[in-house]
Amino acid sequence: MSTFEGKCHCGEVEWEVALEDDQKNTILCHCNACKTLSGGAYTLNQIVPKSAFKFTKGEDKVKKYTYTGDSGKPVHCYYCSNCTAHAYHHQTALGDDKIVLRTVLLPKGMDFQPAAEVYGKDRFGWEKEVANTFEILPPE
Repeated sequence: MSTFEGKCHCGEVEWEVALEDDQKNTILCHCNACKTLSGGAYTLNQIVPKSAFKFTKGEDKVKKYTYTGDSGKPVHCYYCSNCTAHAYHHQTALGDDKIVLRTVLLPKGMDFQPAAEVYGKDRFGWEKEVANTFEILPPE
């Protein structure tokens, strides 16, 4: 297990997360919600236990935005109120103990290789597959 530090774009919010060796990779999400929230073709993520994550600076600057996911259940997005960088999302469909961490906000996470792609059904036609792709979320 290794601890990684993360921070938002403006640096007002910082966190750390403990990742097991098999979590030192990234999952590309092509869902339309991620594309709209990030302004990109996909987001870079890892599903981790909520207990592995903690804010180390600026937790009082963190805001929450909630929308309804494809599951019909709430998705809570936690982001810096200043620069709006999203630290993580809590998809309640995954249970109370799991969060979806944004790996691109871990400076060392920039080196993570893709392990899987989710919401392949929403991938742009010009994007090439880079990892095993699931049409939606894989079964638990």
